[in-house]
Amino acid sequence: MPNDAVASGGLAALAGRRVAVWGYGREGRATLAALRERSPAQSLTLFCSAAEADEARRRDPALSVIDHEPDAQALAQYEVVVKSPGISRYLPAIAEAEARGTRFTSGTALWFGENPQARVVAVTGTKGKSTTSALIAHLARALGVYTALAGNIGLPLLELRGQSAELWVIELSSFQTGEAGPLELGVITSLYEEHLDWHGSRERYLDDKLKLAAAARRLLVNGTQPLLLERTAKHPQRLLFGLADGWHVRDGFIRRRERPVFEIAQLAAPGLHNALNACAALAALEASGLDALRAAPALASFRPLPHRLQPLGRLHGLDWINDSISTTPQATLAALESLHGHEVVALIGGHDRGLDWSDFVAAMQRQAPRALVCSGANGPRIAQALRDAAVRTELVLVDTLAQAVEQARALAPPGGCVLLSPGAPSFDQFRDYAERGRRFAEMAGFDGHAAVGLEGLGIA
Repeated sequence: MPNDAVASGGLAALAGRRVAVWGYGREGRATLAALRERSPAQSLTLFCSAAEADEARRRDPALSVIDHEPDAQALAQYEVVVKSPGISRYLPAIAEAEARGTRFTSGTALWFGENPQARVVAVTGTKGKSTTSALIAHLARALGVYTALAGNIGLPLLELRGQSAELWVIELSSFQTGEAGPLELGVITSLYEEHLDWHGSRERYLDDKLKLAAAARRLLVNGTQPLLLERTAKHPQRLLFGLADGWHVRDGFIRRRERPVFEIAQLAAPGLHNALNACAALAALEASGLDALRAAPALASFRPLPHRLQPLGRLHGLDWINDSISTTPQATLAALESLHGHEVVALIGGHDRGLDWSDFVAAMQRQAPRALVCSGANGPRIAQALRDAAVRTELVLVDTLAQAVEQARALAPPGGCVLLSPGAPSFDQFRDYAERGRRFAEMAGFDGHAAVGLEGLGIA
């Protein structure tokens, strides 16, 4: 998915067909707007939730709105269904509808079909893809390149339909990597297991993530990850970052081979992993024919993205850090490593999708923060694993994030740090990680909307 003929034809390929849009999030709304703009009189159907139906009807009175999840029979009534990314490709209803002739595509695929000549750098990875995408755009703009930043980072590509840029930096999730058309450069920042509920298995997740390699003429990957190196070894034009013969980190500097280029202490985004994201961005510029050495000083003016090890500030003697984007145990470990030497109370836990926390528990046996506060659906499972391993730290189990924040206030010493890095999705208590991060900021005492605004999206 998507069907090649449908995707490569772009929006024009949908004209005159029986078309349904499945999902009324931001990408679904962008798809409907694009279809209406292209074919105003076309009959369109929307599958959405009951809570979204009234708004959809108000926005588009001509739209046929079905306010429940479709089954295979409902989907099979349409020649093409444009599916939102969060809906799993592997639902049985989709397989059955496809067998009956329905074709599935996406807003991402349609944009690529509309823009076959666009100069694209597409970025994916279990962790680091958003920061790396934003860094590439920030550095390219510092060189005077008219650059678009869009995709999974928070701006659906179809919202930029009809607009042009010299360089398109597009973040793709594992839900979207198979939807990209041919592109100049693909970047893979990391590879761990994630989103097993969507993909169904670890191996399928890895396969889907690496579909970007098939679309990319050149592929830039993290040379410090053995699994990623193994799985991309056959790409004919593979480039590496993170190793000594290219852009890498050593002795407190980002280096180009032996040359020290940028002191990592000047990065506003903390942690070795963010320094490695900067290496990925610089290597991507270089691979795109841009002057990475000249762009490097602009790293100092890059502001950390919201929800990604984002310093919210100091209140009542405590530093508060929002890492709500952390949805795997490995991401939480990276966050804790970035704060080594600080008195940290870490808030962990959330929606339980069955990920393995054994590596996290082993790391906590070696070195744990001052306290761990577990909450959410998988909080009891994590807490029990930590207790079984006799991890030597203050360990608290509560039900909700609000309770976790109150416990953190009580446990953190003056001058200490409260870190939200759940290592799990948010769906047990919040709509998404962004809502969780905003609510965390508000619980801490900050203006939630002001604290988590995202800069740099669009074309500049």
